[in-house]
Amino acid sequence: MLAYHALFVALVVGTELFFAGLSIVNVRYGARTARARSDWMRETLGVEDVASVLDYQRARVGLSLLETATTLGFLLLALYSGVVTDVVVALTETGLSPLLQGVAFVVLALLAARLLGVPFDLYSTFVVEEAFDFNNQSPTLWVRDYLLGTVLSLVIVGGLAAAVLWFVENVQYWPVAGWALVVGFSVAMLVLKPRVIDPLFNEFTPVEESDLRDAVDEVFERAGFRCEQVYEMDASRRSGHSNAYFVGFGRTKRVVLYDTLVESMEVDEIQVVLAHELAHWKRKHIPKFVALAAVQFAVVFAALGYLAGQPWVFDLFGFPAEATYAGLFVAVLLVGPVLQLSAPLQNYLSLAYEREADTFAVETMGADPMANALAALAADNMTNPFPHPLYETFHHDHPPIPERIRYVQEMGEEAAEPTEETPGDGTPSA
Repeated sequence: MLAYHALFVALVVGTELFFAGLSIVNVRYGARTARARSDWMRETLGVEDVASVLDYQRARVGLSLLETATTLGFLLLALYSGVVTDVVVALTETGLSPLLQGVAFVVLALLAARLLGVPFDLYSTFVVEEAFDFNNQSPTLWVRDYLLGTVLSLVIVGGLAAAVLWFVENVQYWPVAGWALVVGFSVAMLVLKPRVIDPLFNEFTPVEESDLRDAVDEVFERAGFRCEQVYEMDASRRSGHSNAYFVGFGRTKRVVLYDTLVESMEVDEIQVVLAHELAHWKRKHIPKFVALAAVQFAVVFAALGYLAGQPWVFDLFGFPAEATYAGLFVAVLLVGPVLQLSAPLQNYLSLAYEREADTFAVETMGADPMANALAALAADNMTNPFPHPLYETFHHDHPPIPERIRYVQEMGEEAAEPTEETPGDGTPSA
Protein backbone atom coordinates (compact mmCIF):
# COMPACT_ATOMS: atom_id res chain seq x y z
CA MET A 1 0.00 0.00 0.00
CA LEU A 2 2.96 2.30 0.60
CA ALA A 3 3.74 2.21 -3.12
CA TYR A 4 0.20 3.36 -3.94
CA HIS A 5 0.46 6.22 -1.46
CA ALA A 6 3.74 7.21 -3.09
CA LEU A 7 2.02 7.15 -6.48
CA PHE A 8 -0.85 9.27 -5.19
CA VAL A 9 1.42 11.88 -3.60
CA ALA A 10 3.75 11.94 -6.60
CA LEU A 11 0.87 12.64 -8.98
CA VAL A 12 -1.20 15.03 -6.88
CA VAL A 13 1.53 16.90 -5.01
CA GLY A 14 4.29 16.50 -7.58
CA THR A 15 2.17 17.93 -10.38
CA GLU A 16 1.20 20.97 -8.31
CA LEU A 17 4.81 21.56 -7.31
CA PHE A 18 5.87 21.35 -10.95
CA PHE A 19 3.30 23.91 -12.06
CA ALA A 20 4.03 26.16 -9.07
CA GLY A 21 7.71 26.21 -9.94
CA LEU A 22 6.84 26.84 -13.57
CA SER A 23 4.69 29.83 -12.58
CA ILE A 24 7.52 31.34 -10.55
CA VAL A 25 9.98 30.83 -13.40
CA ASN A 26 7.49 32.39 -15.81
CA VAL A 27 7.04 35.52 -13.69
CA ARG A 28 10.79 36.01 -13.35
CA TYR A 29 11.38 35.38 -17.04
CA GLY A 30 8.58 37.74 -18.03
CA ALA A 31 9.87 40.47 -15.73
CA ARG A 32 13.44 40.13 -16.96
CA THR A 33 12.38 40.18 -20.61
CA ALA A 34 9.94 43.06 -20.10
CA ARG A 35 12.67 45.22 -18.57
CA ALA A 36 15.01 44.37 -21.44
CA ARG A 37 12.28 45.16 -24.00
CA SER A 38 10.60 48.03 -22.18
CA ASP A 39 11.07 50.28 -25.23
CA TRP A 40 9.14 47.78 -27.37
CA MET A 41 6.34 47.66 -24.81
CA ARG A 42 6.07 51.45 -24.79
CA GLU A 43 6.30 51.90 -28.55
CA THR A 44 4.25 48.89 -29.69
CA LEU A 45 1.82 48.23 -26.84
CA GLY A 46 1.59 51.76 -25.55
CA VAL A 47 2.48 50.63 -22.01
CA GLU A 48 4.09 53.54 -20.21
CA ASP A 49 4.31 51.96 -16.77
CA VAL A 50 6.03 48.61 -17.33
CA ALA A 51 6.62 48.16 -13.60
CA SER A 52 2.88 48.25 -12.96
CA VAL A 53 2.31 45.39 -15.41
CA LEU A 54 4.98 43.33 -13.65
CA ASP A 55 3.49 44.10 -10.24
CA TYR A 56 0.07 42.97 -11.45
CA GLN A 57 1.45 39.69 -12.74
CA ARG A 58 3.33 39.04 -9.48
CA ALA A 59 0.24 39.78 -7.41
CA ARG A 60 -1.99 37.47 -9.43
CA VAL A 61 0.49 34.61 -9.53
CA GLY A 62 1.35 34.94 -5.84
CA LEU A 63 -2.31 34.78 -4.84
CA SER A 64 -2.91 31.82 -7.16
CA LEU A 65 0.02 29.91 -5.68
CA LEU A 66 -1.20 30.59 -2.15
CA GLU A 67 -4.71 29.39 -3.03
CA THR A 68 -3.35 26.23 -4.66
CA ALA A 69 -1.15 25.45 -1.68
CA THR A 70 -3.98 26.05 0.77
CA THR A 71 -6.46 23.93 -1.20
CA LEU A 72 -3.97 21.10 -1.61
CA GLY A 73 -3.04 21.27 2.08
CA PHE A 74 -6.68 21.02 3.16
CA LEU A 75 -7.30 18.13 0.76
CA LEU A 76 -4.33 16.11 2.02
CA LEU A 77 -5.19 16.89 5.65
CA ALA A 78 -8.80 15.80 5.13
CA LEU A 79 -7.72 12.58 3.43
CA TYR A 80 -4.86 11.52 5.68
CA SER A 81 -6.48 12.59 8.96
CA GLY A 82 -9.45 10.37 8.19
CA VAL A 83 -12.02 13.19 7.92
CA VAL A 84 -13.10 12.15 4.41
CA THR A 85 -13.25 8.50 5.46
CA ASP A 86 -15.43 9.40 8.45
CA VAL A 87 -17.81 11.30 6.15
CA VAL A 88 -18.04 8.34 3.77
CA VAL A 89 -18.67 5.88 6.62
CA ALA A 90 -21.31 8.18 8.09
CA LEU A 91 -23.07 8.39 4.72
CA THR A 92 -23.11 4.60 4.36
CA GLU A 93 -24.80 4.36 7.77
CA THR A 94 -27.60 6.78 6.90
CA GLY A 95 -29.62 4.15 5.10
CA LEU A 96 -29.66 6.23 1.92
CA SER A 97 -29.21 4.52 -1.42
CA PRO A 98 -25.67 4.50 -2.85
CA LEU A 99 -26.86 7.03 -5.44
CA LEU A 100 -28.07 9.53 -2.85
CA GLN A 101 -24.98 8.94 -0.73
CA GLY A 102 -22.84 9.82 -3.74
CA VAL A 103 -24.82 12.96 -4.52
CA ALA A 104 -24.55 14.06 -0.88
CA PHE A 105 -20.78 13.44 -0.95
CA VAL A 106 -20.36 15.48 -4.15
CA VAL A 107 -22.47 18.33 -2.73
CA LEU A 108 -20.41 18.41 0.49
CA ALA A 109 -17.12 18.36 -1.44
CA LEU A 110 -18.27 21.14 -3.76
CA LEU A 111 -19.48 23.29 -0.87
CA ALA A 112 -16.16 22.80 0.93
CA ALA A 113 -14.25 23.87 -2.19
CA ARG A 114 -16.48 26.90 -2.70
CA LEU A 115 -16.11 28.03 0.92
CA LEU A 116 -12.36 27.52 0.85
CA GLY A 117 -12.11 29.77 -2.18
CA VAL A 118 -14.05 32.68 -0.65
CA PRO A 119 -11.13 34.58 0.96
CA PHE A 120 -9.00 34.25 -2.16
CA ASP A 121 -11.78 35.44 -4.46
CA LEU A 122 -12.49 38.37 -2.16
CA TYR A 123 -8.83 39.34 -2.01
CA SER A 124 -8.44 38.99 -5.77
CA THR A 125 -11.48 41.16 -6.47
CA PHE A 126 -11.28 43.85 -3.82
CA VAL A 127 -7.53 44.07 -3.26
CA VAL A 128 -5.58 42.97 -6.35
CA GLU A 129 -8.05 43.99 -9.07
CA GLU A 130 -8.97 47.12 -7.11
CA ALA A 131 -5.33 48.16 -6.75
CA PHE A 132 -4.84 48.04 -10.51
CA ASP A 133 -8.14 49.81 -11.35
CA PHE A 134 -9.85 46.76 -12.80
CA ASN A 135 -12.53 46.10 -10.22
CA ASN A 136 -15.97 47.66 -10.66
CA GLN A 137 -17.84 45.08 -8.59
CA SER A 138 -19.69 46.06 -5.43
CA PRO A 139 -19.71 43.75 -2.38
CA THR A 140 -23.44 43.20 -2.87
CA LEU A 141 -22.94 42.10 -6.47
CA TRP A 142 -20.08 39.82 -5.41
CA VAL A 143 -22.30 38.10 -2.84
CA ARG A 144 -25.07 37.70 -5.39
CA ASP A 145 -22.66 36.19 -7.92
CA TYR A 146 -21.20 33.88 -5.31
CA LEU A 147 -24.54 32.56 -4.12
CA LEU A 148 -25.95 32.19 -7.62
CA GLY A 149 -22.75 30.53 -8.84
CA THR A 150 -22.85 28.10 -5.92
CA VAL A 151 -26.46 27.12 -6.60
CA LEU A 152 -25.78 26.61 -10.30
CA SER A 153 -22.67 24.54 -9.54
CA LEU A 154 -24.59 22.34 -7.13
CA VAL A 155 -27.41 21.79 -9.63
CA ILE A 156 -25.18 21.08 -12.62
CA VAL A 157 -22.40 19.09 -10.94
CA GLY A 158 -24.83 17.31 -8.64
CA GLY A 159 -27.05 16.38 -11.57
CA LEU A 160 -24.16 15.05 -13.65
CA ALA A 161 -22.78 13.13 -10.66
CA ALA A 162 -26.21 11.58 -10.00
CA ALA A 163 -26.48 10.46 -13.63
CA VAL A 164 -22.97 8.96 -13.70
CA LEU A 165 -23.51 7.16 -10.39
CA TRP A 166 -26.79 5.77 -11.70
CA PHE A 167 -24.91 4.42 -14.70
CA VAL A 168 -22.35 2.84 -12.37
CA GLU A 169 -25.09 1.01 -10.51
CA ASN A 170 -27.26 0.02 -13.48
CA VAL A 171 -25.26 -0.04 -16.74
CA GLN A 172 -22.67 -2.70 -17.49
CA TYR A 173 -20.47 -0.43 -19.60
CA TRP A 174 -21.05 2.64 -17.48
CA PRO A 175 -17.89 4.51 -18.65
CA VAL A 176 -19.34 4.56 -22.18
CA ALA A 177 -22.68 5.85 -20.91
CA GLY A 178 -20.95 8.44 -18.74
CA TRP A 179 -18.81 9.56 -21.66
CA ALA A 180 -21.86 9.98 -23.90
CA LEU A 181 -23.64 11.97 -21.19
CA VAL A 182 -20.76 14.39 -20.61
CA VAL A 183 -20.10 14.91 -24.33
CA GLY A 184 -23.80 15.53 -24.95
CA PHE A 185 -23.93 17.93 -22.02
CA SER A 186 -20.89 19.82 -23.33
CA VAL A 187 -22.55 20.28 -26.72
CA ALA A 188 -25.83 21.34 -25.09
CA MET A 189 -23.98 23.94 -23.01
CA LEU A 190 -22.83 25.67 -26.20
CA VAL A 191 -26.48 26.62 -26.61
CA LEU A 192 -27.69 26.78 -23.01
CA LYS A 193 -24.84 28.78 -21.45
CA PRO A 194 -25.19 31.96 -23.58
CA ARG A 195 -28.99 31.80 -23.57
CA VAL A 196 -29.82 30.59 -20.05
CA ILE A 197 -26.85 30.87 -17.68
CA ASP A 198 -24.92 33.95 -18.83
CA PRO A 199 -28.01 36.26 -18.73
CA LEU A 200 -28.34 35.42 -15.03
CA PHE A 201 -25.08 37.32 -14.44
CA ASN A 202 -24.91 39.93 -17.21
CA GLU A 203 -27.19 41.98 -19.41
CA PHE A 204 -26.91 41.43 -23.16
CA THR A 205 -28.12 44.32 -25.28
CA PRO A 206 -28.72 43.65 -28.99
CA VAL A 207 -26.53 45.81 -31.22
CA GLU A 208 -29.04 47.37 -33.64
CA GLU A 209 -29.21 50.39 -35.97
CA SER A 210 -26.04 52.15 -34.90
CA ASP A 211 -22.56 52.92 -36.17
CA LEU A 212 -21.35 49.85 -34.27
CA ARG A 213 -23.94 47.67 -35.99
CA ASP A 214 -22.92 49.07 -39.37
CA ALA A 215 -19.32 48.20 -38.56
CA VAL A 216 -20.33 44.69 -37.49
CA ASP A 217 -22.36 44.17 -40.66
CA GLU A 218 -19.39 45.27 -42.75
CA VAL A 219 -17.29 42.52 -41.15
CA PHE A 220 -20.06 39.99 -41.77
CA GLU A 221 -20.26 41.01 -45.42
CA ARG A 222 -16.52 40.78 -45.99
CA ALA A 223 -16.33 37.45 -44.15
CA GLY A 224 -19.32 35.96 -45.95
CA PHE A 225 -21.09 35.41 -42.62
CA ARG A 226 -24.70 35.68 -41.47
CA CYS A 227 -25.63 36.22 -37.82
CA GLU A 228 -28.48 38.34 -36.52
CA GLN A 229 -27.60 37.89 -32.86
CA VAL A 230 -24.94 40.46 -31.98
CA TYR A 231 -24.85 41.62 -28.37
CA GLU A 232 -22.98 44.05 -26.18
CA MET A 233 -22.41 42.70 -22.67
CA ASP A 234 -22.20 44.91 -19.57
CA ALA A 235 -18.82 43.51 -18.48
CA SER A 236 -17.95 46.90 -16.93
CA ARG A 237 -20.32 46.17 -14.02
CA ARG A 238 -17.64 43.86 -12.67
CA SER A 239 -14.31 44.50 -14.33
CA GLY A 240 -12.32 46.76 -16.60
CA HIS A 241 -10.97 43.81 -18.59
CA SER A 242 -12.04 43.67 -22.23
CA ASN A 243 -12.79 40.82 -24.61
CA ALA A 244 -15.15 39.46 -27.27
CA TYR A 245 -16.32 35.97 -28.11
CA PHE A 246 -18.36 33.88 -30.51
CA VAL A 247 -20.47 31.00 -29.25
CA GLY A 248 -23.07 28.51 -30.45
CA PHE A 249 -23.75 26.90 -33.79
CA GLY A 250 -26.44 26.92 -36.44
CA ARG A 251 -29.30 29.27 -35.61
CA THR A 252 -28.10 29.57 -32.02
CA LYS A 253 -24.78 31.24 -32.84
CA ARG A 254 -24.20 34.69 -31.40
CA VAL A 255 -21.45 37.31 -31.18
CA VAL A 256 -20.79 39.04 -27.85
CA LEU A 257 -18.72 42.22 -27.44
CA TYR A 258 -17.73 43.45 -23.99
CA ASP A 259 -18.80 47.05 -23.46
CA THR A 260 -15.27 47.70 -22.18
CA LEU A 261 -13.91 46.60 -25.55
CA VAL A 262 -16.38 48.82 -27.43
CA GLU A 263 -15.40 51.81 -25.30
CA SER A 264 -11.63 51.34 -25.45
CA MET A 265 -11.04 50.42 -29.10
CA GLU A 266 -11.34 52.17 -32.43
CA VAL A 267 -13.98 50.90 -34.83
CA ASP A 268 -11.50 49.17 -37.17
CA GLU A 269 -9.91 47.43 -34.16
CA ILE A 270 -13.30 46.15 -32.99
CA GLN A 271 -13.96 44.91 -36.52
CA VAL A 272 -10.74 42.93 -36.70
CA VAL A 273 -11.31 41.38 -33.26
CA LEU A 274 -14.75 40.36 -34.47
CA ALA A 275 -13.25 38.92 -37.67
CA HIS A 276 -10.85 36.85 -35.57
CA GLU A 277 -13.74 35.42 -33.55
CA LEU A 278 -15.77 34.69 -36.69
CA ALA A 279 -12.83 32.76 -38.10
CA HIS A 280 -13.29 30.11 -35.42
CA TRP A 281 -16.72 29.42 -36.92
CA LYS A 282 -15.65 29.78 -40.56
CA ARG A 283 -12.73 27.39 -40.07
CA LYS A 284 -14.89 24.93 -38.06
CA HIS A 285 -12.73 25.25 -34.95
CA ILE A 286 -15.68 24.87 -32.60
CA PRO A 287 -16.70 21.37 -33.77
CA LYS A 288 -13.03 20.41 -33.84
CA PHE A 289 -12.67 21.44 -30.19
CA VAL A 290 -15.82 19.47 -29.36
CA ALA A 291 -14.32 16.41 -31.06
CA LEU A 292 -11.05 16.89 -29.15
CA ALA A 293 -12.95 17.18 -25.88
CA ALA A 294 -14.82 13.99 -26.73
CA VAL A 295 -11.51 12.16 -27.14
CA GLN A 296 -10.24 13.54 -23.82
CA PHE A 297 -13.44 12.52 -22.03
CA ALA A 298 -13.12 9.03 -23.53
CA VAL A 299 -9.65 8.68 -22.02
CA VAL A 300 -10.86 10.05 -18.69
CA PHE A 301 -13.81 7.68 -18.43
CA ALA A 302 -11.71 4.71 -19.52
CA ALA A 303 -9.26 5.53 -16.72
CA LEU A 304 -12.07 6.04 -14.20
CA GLY A 305 -13.65 2.74 -15.20
CA TYR A 306 -10.36 0.93 -14.66
CA LEU A 307 -9.49 2.61 -11.37
CA ALA A 308 -13.00 2.18 -9.90
CA GLY A 309 -12.51 -1.58 -10.20
CA GLN A 310 -9.20 -1.63 -8.30
CA PRO A 311 -9.45 -2.60 -4.59
CA TRP A 312 -6.38 -0.53 -3.71
CA VAL A 313 -8.20 2.67 -4.72
CA PHE A 314 -10.69 2.06 -1.89
CA ASP A 315 -8.09 0.70 0.54
CA LEU A 316 -5.86 3.75 0.06
CA PHE A 317 -7.90 5.77 2.56
CA GLY A 318 -10.00 3.00 4.08
CA PHE A 319 -13.17 3.62 2.09
CA PRO A 320 -15.89 0.94 2.23
CA ALA A 321 -15.96 -1.12 -0.98
CA GLU A 322 -19.67 -0.42 -1.44
CA ALA A 323 -19.03 3.36 -1.54
CA THR A 324 -18.37 3.49 -5.27
CA TYR A 325 -18.50 7.30 -5.25
CA ALA A 326 -15.57 7.42 -2.82
CA GLY A 327 -13.44 5.27 -5.11
CA LEU A 328 -14.37 7.50 -8.04
CA PHE A 329 -13.34 10.52 -5.98
CA VAL A 330 -9.84 9.08 -5.56
CA ALA A 331 -9.78 8.10 -9.22
CA VAL A 332 -10.61 11.68 -10.26
CA LEU A 333 -7.77 12.96 -8.07
CA LEU A 334 -5.39 10.58 -9.85
CA VAL A 335 -6.60 11.35 -13.38
CA GLY A 336 -6.64 15.14 -12.94
CA PRO A 337 -2.85 15.59 -12.86
CA VAL A 338 -2.46 13.42 -15.97
CA LEU A 339 -4.82 15.76 -17.83
CA GLN A 340 -2.82 18.77 -16.65
CA LEU A 341 0.41 17.24 -17.86
CA SER A 342 -1.12 16.43 -21.26
CA ALA A 343 -2.20 20.06 -21.83
CA PRO A 344 0.53 20.69 -24.48
CA LEU A 345 -1.30 18.34 -26.86
CA GLN A 346 -4.47 20.41 -26.73
CA ASN A 347 -2.55 23.69 -26.75
CA TYR A 348 -0.69 22.64 -29.88
CA LEU A 349 -3.95 22.37 -31.80
CA SER A 350 -5.34 25.54 -30.25
CA LEU A 351 -2.26 27.52 -31.27
CA ALA A 352 -2.73 26.38 -34.87
CA TYR A 353 -6.38 27.44 -34.79
CA GLU A 354 -5.49 30.85 -33.36
CA ARG A 355 -2.97 31.44 -36.14
CA GLU A 356 -5.65 30.52 -38.67
CA ALA A 357 -8.01 33.00 -37.02
CA ASP A 358 -5.39 35.75 -37.08
CA THR A 359 -4.73 35.04 -40.75
CA PHE A 360 -8.44 35.24 -41.55
CA ALA A 361 -8.78 38.51 -39.63
CA VAL A 362 -5.86 40.10 -41.48
CA GLU A 363 -7.13 38.92 -44.86
CA THR A 364 -10.60 40.23 -44.03
CA MET A 365 -9.87 43.56 -42.31
CA GLY A 366 -6.15 44.31 -42.70
CA ALA A 367 -2.89 43.90 -40.80
CA ASP A 368 -2.59 47.31 -39.11
CA PRO A 369 -5.96 47.15 -37.30
CA MET A 370 -5.14 43.61 -36.13
CA ALA A 371 -1.74 44.62 -34.77
CA ASN A 372 -3.27 47.66 -33.05
CA ALA A 373 -6.07 45.55 -31.56
CA LEU A 374 -3.63 42.98 -30.17
CA ALA A 375 -1.52 45.74 -28.66
CA ALA A 376 -4.60 47.38 -27.12
CA LEU A 377 -5.86 44.10 -25.62
CA ALA A 378 -2.46 43.34 -24.11
CA ALA A 379 -2.09 46.84 -22.66
CA ASP A 380 -5.67 47.15 -21.39
CA ASN A 381 -5.56 43.76 -19.65
CA MET A 382 -1.95 44.18 -18.38
CA THR A 383 -0.99 40.89 -19.99
CA ASN A 384 2.46 39.39 -19.59
CA PRO A 385 3.65 39.53 -23.22
CA PHE A 386 6.76 37.42 -22.62
CA PRO A 387 5.86 33.99 -21.18
CA HIS A 388 8.60 31.47 -20.51
CA PRO A 389 8.66 28.93 -23.39
CA LEU A 390 7.98 25.95 -21.11
CA TYR A 391 5.18 27.78 -19.29
CA GLU A 392 3.72 28.72 -22.66
CA THR A 393 3.76 25.06 -23.70
CA PHE A 394 1.59 24.01 -20.76
CA HIS A 395 -0.63 27.07 -20.25
CA HIS A 396 -1.02 29.11 -23.43
CA ASP A 397 -3.62 28.26 -26.04
CA HIS A 398 -2.84 31.55 -27.86
CA PRO A 399 0.57 32.53 -29.26
CA PRO A 400 2.34 35.26 -27.24
CA ILE A 401 1.40 38.82 -28.17
CA PRO A 402 4.82 39.75 -29.66
CA GLU A 403 4.70 36.68 -31.90
CA ARG A 404 1.13 37.45 -33.04
CA ILE A 405 1.94 41.10 -33.77
CA ARG A 406 5.06 40.13 -35.71
CA TYR A 407 3.08 37.55 -37.67
CA VAL A 408 0.31 39.94 -38.73
CA GLN A 409 2.80 42.69 -39.56
CA GLU A 410 4.71 40.30 -41.81
CA MET A 411 1.43 39.39 -43.52
CA GLY A 412 0.76 43.08 -44.08
CA GLU A 413 4.23 43.64 -45.53
CA GLU A 414 3.85 40.69 -47.89
CA ALA A 415 0.47 41.99 -49.06
CA ALA A 416 1.96 45.44 -49.67
CA GLU A 417 4.89 44.17 -51.76
CA PRO A 418 4.42 44.93 -55.48
CA THR A 419 4.04 41.88 -57.69
CA GLU A 420 5.85 41.36 -60.96
CA GLU A 421 2.69 42.20 -62.88
CA THR A 422 1.75 45.22 -60.74
CA PRO A 423 4.67 47.45 -59.68
CA GLY A 424 4.36 49.55 -56.58
CA ASP A 425 3.82 52.80 -58.54
CA GLY A 426 0.73 51.42 -60.23
CA THR A 427 2.17 51.60 -63.81
CA PRO A 428 1.83 48.61 -66.11
CA SER A 429 4.85 46.38 -66.28
CA ALA A 430 6.91 46.38 -69.44
